[in-house]
Amino acid sequence: MNHPPPNVFVVGLDDANLSALHAASGAEEVCFHRLLTIQELQDGEVAVPDLLERARHVLNGFDGPIDAIVGYWDFPISTLVALLGKEYGTRATSLESVVKCEHKYWSRLEQQKVVTEYPGFGRVDLEATSPQPPDGVGFPMWLKPALSYSSELAYGVGDMAEFRAAVDHIREGIHRVGRPFEYILDQLDLPQEMGGVGGQVCLAEETLNGVQVAVEGYEHNGEVTVYGILDSINYPESTSFLRHQYPSALPEPVQERLREVSARVMRRIGWKEATFSIEFFYDPATDEIAILEINPRHSQSHAELFANVDGVPNHHCMLALALGREPAIPFRRGPYALAAKWYYRWFTDGVVHEVPSPEELTRIEEAIPGVRIDVVPDEAQRLSDIGQQDSYSYEVAHIFTGGADEHELREKYDSCVAALQLAFDPTNARTA
Repeated sequence: MNHPPPNVFVVGLDDANLSALHAASGAEEVCFHRLLTIQELQDGEVAVPDLLERARHVLNGFDGPIDAIVGYWDFPISTLVALLGKEYGTRATSLESVVKCEHKYWSRLEQQKVVTEYPGFGRVDLEATSPQPPDGVGFPMWLKPALSYSSELAYGVGDMAEFRAAVDHIREGIHRVGRPFEYILDQLDLPQEMGGVGGQVCLAEETLNGVQVAVEGYEHNGEVTVYGILDSINYPESTSFLRHQYPSALPEPVQERLREVSARVMRRIGWKEATFSIEFFYDPATDEIAILEINPRHSQSHAELFANVDGVPNHHCMLALALGREPAIPFRRGPYALAAKWYYRWFTDGVVHEVPSPEELTRIEEAIPGVRIDVVPDEAQRLSDIGQQDSYSYEVAHIFTGGADEHELREKYDSCVAALQLAFDPTNARTA
């Protein structure tokens, strides 16, 4: 007897990830449905109750079974998946476990109960007339909201002048995500240590040193599994990513420690039947590791890297878990030994010109095997008008490369940048 294909609703489904979802193992037997657009979910100050009502309208009007509700973006998508999963009886980790990851202050409180691998941290009182660094956290430090997108409003500061300037910037913009986040906090029975903290809180954290690394994994049937570790490499003398590279080049003993700390923290958080990613720093000079942040979802940015190296995108694990299947990802069955996602950035403001057409991008990709290119800005768009950028640069293109070694990855990236021929008009440009 033939069973109908399961219906999987993807919160914030976009075209690029739809093709990656179809490449996941077993996805040929799945019907994917978009549940709200990425623009609805991330533009401006989101209204979570309104988004919930729109999602319910779609789900209640669907003529068929709702087999899974999934997502691979941060707030509010991660929280909507948990809320809707509970409401419609689909597999999802709890809302509390999601918020324990996303609320950076609550996450630190949970981390310190089971591990020592985290930086010194504390809250900054944004309502004070003259905000001060928290006791025990010295310069240099990072200031960041409890919740933000893509390092938005995150500032590295080295003295009180920079501290005050960063506080002013965070005060101005923290409400965009912080206010909607408070609606989510109101849905939970918060512990005493979170009393009065809210969603519009600013965190100060000691600056971490070393190389950045991302750990991806999932929990299934009581066991936490890490299925991939990636290196995150910055531009020289910058905190902005140049590329993510998979698999990691770190020594195996270090990778094993990353797996062990990840499992211990996710068990503490109460993570169940879902994917996660954790960003760490590893300092080769001291052999120490430290958690930067925990994300309550796998990284859609890494999907193509896993496909190039392991043979399927990491969406495979999310999809399998949501459908109650065994989530084990294939190992090293892809066409390349290494893969990278490169961030072609511009470090001053300007207006973009001569953006290649889709046909021109296809010609570049066909001429350079093992690459794919996404150009971020539109023709004549000012870089500072692009949303969800870090505080120090502008992403102008994402370039995915697969190769036999790092030299081949670099050669393909350089060839793509040269072929794109993006032009930037600096007239009236503002420095990033």
